Amino acid sequence: MSQPPTKVAVIDDNQVRAAILEDGLRAAGAVEITVLTGMANLLKRLVALDPDVVIIDLENPSRDVLEQMFQVSRVVSRPVAMFVDQSDAQMIEAAVDAGVSAYVVDGLKKERIKAIVDMAISRFNAFSKLKRELDEAKSELAERKLIERAKGILMKHRGLSEAEAHAALRKTAMNENKRMAEIAQSVITAASLLG
Repeated sequence: MSQPPTKVAVIDDNQVRAAILEDGLRAAGAVEITVLTGMANLLKRLVALDPDVVIIDLENPSRDVLEQMFQVSRVVSRPVAMFVDQSDAQMIEAAVDAGVSAYVVDGLKKERIKAIVDMAISRFNAFSKLKRELDEAKSELAERKLIERAKGILMKHRGLSEAEAHAALRKTAMNENKRMAEIAQSVITAASLLG
């Protein structure tokens, strides 16, 4: 069982539906619930609020309103649960692309809110972990390419073997207390200036 979010932002223009969400969130253990109404400066207000979770309730969403909510999801980088009364395949796909963690159609019931929020948090955390791992893998691959390129330059211009070129990069990195990729970038830059 996950820790309940302490700070929840609810975006809802309908007071009755917002009250259902608030009741469900209080039952789920949420400590601070802020209901935001109106679309004016919504992103700015959300950023200032800095909630742990964002819940968006759209009774009858237009495409423009949905697009604005998807923009919120992209910018805020928090778990987002979205409740809508009607939807179609394109809206669902757009919600997934925007990073909405839970997209619930016609399912606003007080007793379901805790499970939906828990699921939104879990999905957000899993997605964030995958994104971090992907970013790290891309960065590592880019660094390896730099190192390979720098080794090639050292092998060509200094007549070193691959192992010697690697050892030279590693030794320089250790001596200068830098990462090998930084030294490799310096070698590449110097070679482009001299070449």
